[in-house]
This record gives sequence, structure tokens and C-alpha cells, in this order.
Amino acid sequence: MRVLRLALIALAASPVMAAGAVPLVQHRAVYDLRLANASDRSGITGISGRMVYEIRGSACEGYTVRFRYVTQSDTREATQITDQQTTTFEDAEGKSFSFVTKSYTDQNLDKELRGNATREPDGVRIQIDKPETKSFELQSTLFPTQHLVDLIHRAKIGENFYETSIFDGSDDADKAMTTTVVVGKQANASASDPEFKTLHALGAEKYWPVDIAYFDETSDGGEDTPEYRISFKLYENGLTRDLDMDYGDFVIHGQLVDLSVFEPDDKSACDK
Repeated sequence: MRVLRLALIALAASPVMAAGAVPLVQHRAVYDLRLANASDRSGITGISGRMVYEIRGSACEGYTVRFRYVTQSDTREATQITDQQTTTFEDAEGKSFSFVTKSYTDQNLDKELRGNATREPDGVRIQIDKPETKSFELQSTLFPTQHLVDLIHRAKIGENFYETSIFDGSDDADKAMTTTVVVGKQANASASDPEFKTLHALGAEKYWPVDIAYFDETSDGGEDTPEYRISFKLYENGLTRDLDMDYGDFVIHGQLVDLSVFEPDDKSACDK
């Protein structure tokens, strides 16, 4: 099952422009996960867990993202605990992206994936080091931090619908995903919002409601059927909250329960 990578999407804008357009706040966000709904055919009777997302760095030096996603899934027959731990680094110009993911089931390591992606003049070259060495090329696409920055840029100028693609190193890191993005009208959180107290000073800031559908055009379902959808509230500084992850047969909701905002780096502008 693909899980939410909170650095998201963009159209193929200039990487240098995108990297410098919006500074992302360094922060750690913790989300409680629960099953929002499930169809009978899913076989799922319950899901609970926690997701932790941490981003460090700057638009000058690049961003390191650490992500952990732990869930307990219940069916009529069994209970299973899954734990995905991912660390990525994306350079400031969007020319390289490295990723390491370890996936555990019931505390046993199922898979370790290590690799990097490099932007070439005519596409993106992927080098996988684990579980086995291989390399291949994809058509031009953007990496997660660029996607997030450009999404914020497009929301700020009032672009409310567009298509794009993203390579984030998830699954087997062998493809980019095509997406459609819908951005709603900016709004303020109300005092009755379940996440309002956790936001602290950010509670006064406006957010955009965002909905994204992810498509795997190499699958038999074709481009009409999304692999999954996510919706969330997005702030101008890159924070996301009130998450719904729709996998078709079931939906997982993520509620922000803890937020730590780190002081910005001393460097306020990139060295020339």
C-alpha cells in the first residue's frame, strides 16, 4: 500500500524558480491515524496508527525529510502492524533526489529500498542500490519538495486545477505518478476545529483545501481510475493537516495532534 508522502506535486516549472519561490517551515508534525470508512470487500474492520513527518533544511541548501508511518490493521481473521520509515534528501535546485525506505511487518524487515534520482537534459535517471543494483530512465518529472513549493505557488496565484507528475521513490521506485490537483478557496480554521489548539500561532493563518488524485498509467486500470486520492488542508509555509487518504476500498484519516516548529537557519538568502 502506498502511503502519503507529504511533499507533493508540481507542473514542470523551472526547478530554480520553484526552489526559491516559497520558503518551507522546518517542522515536525505528528498525526493520529484512524479508519474513516471501509467497504465490505476490503475485509478491514479497523485501522489505527501514527504518522510523523519532519522536514529540515532550506531553499538554499536543500531539504531532508524524515517520515514514519505505523499502522495496525484489523480484519476478521488477523491483526497486522506495518511500519514504513523513509529518509529523503532533495538538493536546492531540484537536480538530485536520494531516498532510503525500510518497511517492516510485525517488526520483521520486509524490504529495504535505497536509491537516487538525477535530473538529465532529457529526463530523470534512477539508480537503485537496494534490494538489487539497477538503473533506468524516466520521462521528465519533478521531485517532492519542488512539487510542494510549486503547488503553493500555483495556489497563491489562483490556479485551482492542473495536471502534473511526481517521482517520490515510493513502492519500487520504478515509475512516476500522474496526478490531477484541485485547490479550493482559502479559509481560516475555526476555534471548534479539532486541530485548532495544536496549530498554536498558525491557527490564525489561512489554508487551502487541496485534493489530489494519483494515476498509474502503466496499470491495467488506465488513466481513468486513480490508484488513490488524498485531501488535506495546506498552509503557505508547507504545513499540511486534516488528511484523508482514500485507497478505494477504505479511507484513512490523519489528525494533527502535535506540531514543533524549528527556528529558521541563520542564512536568510542564498549565497551567490
